[in-house]
Amino acid sequence: MFKVWGRIVKNHKYTEEYTACVDDDTLNRTRKVYKALEIICNELNLAVPIWLPLNKKDFIKNSRTKFTQDSFVEEIDFDYLDFQVIDEGDGFVK
Repeated sequence: MFKVWGRIVKNHKYTEEYTACVDDDTLNRTRKVYKALEIICNELNLAVPIWLPLNKKDFIKNSRTKFTQDSFVEEIDFDYLDFQVIDEGDGFVK
C-alpha cells in the first residue's frame, strides 16, 4: 500500500496531520502521489496546492516537499504543508 503523510506546520509545530493510503495498483507512482495529495487536502480542508518547479525538484530528490503560500491560490493560515511518502507499498518504509 502506498502511504503519504501530510502535516500542517505553523510556527515550527505540527498542528494537523493525515496519512493517506492509496491502494490502487492500476495507478502509476505519479498518479498515486497526486491522489494522496488530493485525499490529504480533502481531509485537512485545504485547497489542493499547485506543484511548482521547486516542489517537483524536492519531491523527485527526497520523496518529500513543502507546499508554502506560493503553491496555494487561497490564503493559508499556516507556514506550509509538509508532504512526504512514507511507504511505497513494497514493504520498505522511508
